Amino acid sequence: MRTELEAGVCGFSKQHPNMDGQHSEKPHSFTAADRTPSVMSQNPRSAQHQAGTCGNSEGDARCPASHRIFSHVSRSTKDLSCMKLPQDPAHRDRQAHPTTILLCKSQSSQAALVPKEHKMFMEEAYNAAICFKMLRDLNSSDPFHLKYIIKKIKNMAYGTPNLVLETIHDYFVDNPKISSRHKFRLFHVLEAVIEASNSLEEAWEKSFMQLALENMTKTTELEEVYQDAASNVLLAICRHSWRVVAQHLETEVLTGIFPHRSLLYVMGILTSNETIFNQGEKACWEEQLAQMAVKSVQFLNTDMWSKELLLALTKPDRTHQEQPPEKAFLFIYYGLILQAEDNSTTIRTHLRTLLDTSHQWPKQREGIALTIGLAAVRHLDHVWAVLEQFGRSTPVKWSLHSFCLKNSEDLQWKWASSTILLSYGQMTVRAKAHILPWVDNILSRMVFYFHYSSWDETLKQSFLTAVLMLVGAISRNEGAHSYEFSQISELLDCLMVLLEKEPQDTLCTSTRQQTIHIISSLCKLRPPLDSERKSRILSVCFHSVLALPLLDVLEKHTCLFLEPPNIQTLYNKTSEALDQMLQSFIVQNPTPDELHFLLSHLYLWLASEKAHERQRAVHTCAALLRFLSHNPYLDPKEDFRRIGQLVGMLGILCQDPDRATQHSSLEGVGHLYQLLIRPRVRETPKVEVQAPEQLSQASVDGAPVWSSGDQKTAPSTSEEISSPKDGIFQLGSSQIFKEVMKQLTTVELTDLIWTAVDGLGSTSPFRVQAAADMLLTTIEEHGASLETVANLGRAIHLQLCSIRIPQARENALHAITLLARSHTPELVATFLDFSIPLDSHAFRSWRALGAEQPVSRLVLAMLLAWLQERPLPAGARDGSPQLKDKPCLRSLAAMNTLHELQFAREFKKAMQDAYPELLLALLTQMHYVLELDLLQEPQPGQEAPKATMPSPRSTSLEALKSLLSTTGHWQDFAHLELQGAWKLFTTIHTYPQGVGLLARAMVQNHCKQIKAVTRQLLPSLQSKEERERKAAILILTEFLYSPALLDVLPRQAALTVLARSLRDPSPDIRVWSLQGLGNILFHPEKGSLLCGQLPPFLNGFFQNSEQVVVQVMGTVSDVLHRLGARGAAAQSLGVAINARSFFDDERDGIRAAAMALFGDLVAAMAGRELSGLRTQVHQSMVPLLLHLKDCCPAVITQAKFALYRCAVLLRWRLRHTLFCTLAWEGGLSARHFLWTCLMTHSQEEFSIHLAQALSYLHSRHRHIKTWAALFIGYTTCYHPQAVSQMVNSVDTNLLFSTFEDLKKDPEPGIREFATRQFSFLQTVAARPQ
Repeated sequence: MRTELEAGVCGFSKQHPNMDGQHSEKPHSFTAADRTPSVMSQNPRSAQHQAGTCGNSEGDARCPASHRIFSHVSRSTKDLSCMKLPQDPAHRDRQAHPTTILLCKSQSSQAALVPKEHKMFMEEAYNAAICFKMLRDLNSSDPFHLKYIIKKIKNMAYGTPNLVLETIHDYFVDNPKISSRHKFRLFHVLEAVIEASNSLEEAWEKSFMQLALENMTKTTELEEVYQDAASNVLLAICRHSWRVVAQHLETEVLTGIFPHRSLLYVMGILTSNETIFNQGEKACWEEQLAQMAVKSVQFLNTDMWSKELLLALTKPDRTHQEQPPEKAFLFIYYGLILQAEDNSTTIRTHLRTLLDTSHQWPKQREGIALTIGLAAVRHLDHVWAVLEQFGRSTPVKWSLHSFCLKNSEDLQWKWASSTILLSYGQMTVRAKAHILPWVDNILSRMVFYFHYSSWDETLKQSFLTAVLMLVGAISRNEGAHSYEFSQISELLDCLMVLLEKEPQDTLCTSTRQQTIHIISSLCKLRPPLDSERKSRILSVCFHSVLALPLLDVLEKHTCLFLEPPNIQTLYNKTSEALDQMLQSFIVQNPTPDELHFLLSHLYLWLASEKAHERQRAVHTCAALLRFLSHNPYLDPKEDFRRIGQLVGMLGILCQDPDRATQHSSLEGVGHLYQLLIRPRVRETPKVEVQAPEQLSQASVDGAPVWSSGDQKTAPSTSEEISSPKDGIFQLGSSQIFKEVMKQLTTVELTDLIWTAVDGLGSTSPFRVQAAADMLLTTIEEHGASLETVANLGRAIHLQLCSIRIPQARENALHAITLLARSHTPELVATFLDFSIPLDSHAFRSWRALGAEQPVSRLVLAMLLAWLQERPLPAGARDGSPQLKDKPCLRSLAAMNTLHELQFAREFKKAMQDAYPELLLALLTQMHYVLELDLLQEPQPGQEAPKATMPSPRSTSLEALKSLLSTTGHWQDFAHLELQGAWKLFTTIHTYPQGVGLLARAMVQNHCKQIKAVTRQLLPSLQSKEERERKAAILILTEFLYSPALLDVLPRQAALTVLARSLRDPSPDIRVWSLQGLGNILFHPEKGSLLCGQLPPFLNGFFQNSEQVVVQVMGTVSDVLHRLGARGAAAQSLGVAINARSFFDDERDGIRAAAMALFGDLVAAMAGRELSGLRTQVHQSMVPLLLHLKDCCPAVITQAKFALYRCAVLLRWRLRHTLFCTLAWEGGLSARHFLWTCLMTHSQEEFSIHLAQALSYLHSRHRHIKTWAALFIGYTTCYHPQAVSQMVNSVDTNLLFSTFEDLKKDPEPGIREFATRQFSFLQTVAARPQ
């Protein structure tokens, strides 16, 4: 029986519904007939219940009769529960089930035998017994068991709160001597039970209020913790009936004795905790508190009360991070009392006394500031005076200038300026409407303390807090916009300094966020900010936020913090504050110019080399554009004149390697498109526009600030109305930009292109490629509509020098090609400015300019036009010329460019088509350059400056050479090259001879361009420039010998042209015209006269005087030229024989003159079949070939020309290779090639050539002898049989002797060749004949 009873008591709470909180509808009060203990409980101060001694640890504790019945049960239950502590409540419940079932069976069998009322009585008795036992067990020292008991009591209280309250009450009554620690735990349980109750009966309210009030002021070993536990019971009662408690508190406070700390604790919790009151009740409490303060004014003059007040306010806190509720309330209550006081002396005395206390701890400073702020509600002037006086006191002055601590007492004054700043902030918050006239004064003091206080984290936070309070107070004041605050600019400067002092590598506080929020609010006040100050604000704020390291790096800086902040959330809020600041700026001045101004400070970050900075900047940009797209602040009638740069920046970022940056860029472009097309869509209904702070949504905590999810905002009304435009967000980046570009004006497109050009110079590869792509796309779509492209072309060229990405370079060059379609003249003129000298980058630009065939012709025409702009320098007349005139420089640049473009495949066809114009233009240009050279010759005694680049003279000559060689006129080029005639173009005196030789070469080579050149030169004969007329008349006089001339210029027309030139102002032109009129074309009878003079001239070859012979040979050459091909035919054989006879003359001048005459003769006879002359040509080949190694340079030159003309006459193949070999090669390979050509084309004359070579082995000239030996050596190698048959023993010995000598030649190749030939010759000689 005992076991069953014990088990039943232990498990009853699980079986009975009231124990589990299932039945809350059951009444919890009983009549006297129902239950005697309840009647006693209803009157706790009546006679004591009959009690017996309980078996608890407190032997003197008494329990009621009903409880005594179960005393043994309780003990047994305790013993069982303490044997083994379960690990969790569920485990404990599982252990209780078996005994519960056993008890249920026993109880059920008994319940059938007793009335229903008795059953209810028994159930309540069991519950009361269990609760009583658990209350007793609270005295246990096992923390896990205590936690379990408290939880069970709370669960019971939710089901039967009255039963638990009654049991607790009875336990206190029956056990008045329980320990303080036990009571402390009981108070904790009682607080929870009262809070769990839906309502509290008046009897319990009074009873437990009395219990709390009695214990709130007791002094125990638990000290304030015990008092606070009792006070919390009173606070729990306040949740059911706060007015009764408040009335009692007021009574206690107004007794004239300084209230006990527990009373202040309760009042502090009531003041700070909003959850205690229902709706509207908090204001009633505050009103009652204000009335209490009014009634407490009298105590300010009571010394004891005031001293205890000051002592309580200055009492050190248990922890300096948190202020106890009683102390926090006391600062408030003190402020309310001072607010109600009317005596100014009393107010100032108390405020100064409060300020003279320690300012060491942050909560203390905040409390002092709060008291001062509350006092300022009615006494603003007195508070201001006290703060001013305190600020000038010696301790505060010392704290402003001290940078080291002398002793521990000095700490109480170190942060006095922080208290003053907080006090100013509280003044502005509390004074409300009265504060506006004081704002400038307060701001000036804040600025002062900011600048002159010792800078640390405390001052910074106090300054920010104070300014936040001030700005908040101003913002809530409706009259603020009618004031102009003169100190706003100084305050903004302080905030800028504060941001700049923030460590750039950490983000541990909300300082940046708070500062930017303050700036946003200040910028709404009058007067408006000037652009310079706003620019600094934007620069500092952007740098402070966007330049922060990556979030991962920022988190590493907080790894040692005890409570590290959430860096992601902190940055998101800071970034959001930055977005709101920009929105505030645009709301204050909603114009496109303001938008450009804001974004122009962001461009630096959009172009940052750091990916995370670009990411943040484009997110900020997209947020601003989204805000403007959703809210029609900007006037649609105003044009976005400067939006092109933004489009360009976002366009480049659309190709950023970071996908989040791409997304934000595309989003920004989409919103920008909506802004641009807004004037074109139908007028939408007006919608209510929210403030920036309401529109921007905070990003999700923990999500990256750059993720696309952070940028999603709920669509506003305007966005929903304009939903048809949202299709732009579905397009790809290229399509979006094409659509946006359609909305841009020409000026905006130009800005866009310039942005792309600037991007070409970036060091980031993706930016360069993206900029090149955008540049190409823009010019493809709108290049033709651009107004001026000169500077643009120059900028693209300059950027080409730094582009290292092949595809980007190709795109930029292709952009030049597209621009050239519509802007060729401008680009040509611009490109000329950087074509002296013409480097590889400029050459690529020119090639791109002429990449398309029609444009290449136009480019060439423009270059020719600039080439003809040939002014002499301004200083030419005074003897100090300077080549600085732009037309002069461009003329020279055009010459440089034409020279280089002759080798560009893009201009090959255009060059060939324009050959006549180019030929005349370059010949004229050479004369112009020679004129410049004459003007710039150094004065006597002056040294010529060292050339750092090719001179114009050499460039003009090279341009003429390359024109001939690249357009298929290499024969004419060879004619002059082999004669060494180019040097004639280097002086102005020999210039006419050079032009004449060139024209003569064209005639002798039957150039196909003679007709076209003739047509071109006829207008030049009437040019205003003398140099053009000179070149034209020189060419014309030579062309008179060409039959093709008459197809273009009939004989009579030629006479007319020449006759007109006789009246030319230039004497040189008149002379050349006269010579032309004497041409055999106009006087056929002169042919017989000239032919008759040739025999005497030929006899003159045998004069002793070298000079005479040379002149006679020159005269014969001139006569042959004047006779022309037909006239000279009859005399050609005699001239050839006589000229050949002097090839080996000992006199150098005669050898050279003879070869020159022979070459001129062969050239004049080119194309005519004369067998006698051909024989002479064949016989002259070996001598000419061997004289290529003559000791006289003039002989070598004439030998080359004569050999070449002979090869032409004999129609050798590979004439171009032959020319190149003669002109520029001289080694053994060149000699072998020449020998091969001769032997290949002159097999019939083999014996003649070999005999001639053998004869030259007797030559006194070592080089000719060597060359002859080499010739014979080659012949022997390839034709040994023929050689062995032709040479005799004498020739063989001579060969052996020659090769023996050549073994000692200084040239290694010849020595080696001689050694081999010597051995080979021995082998050949040993063969039988």
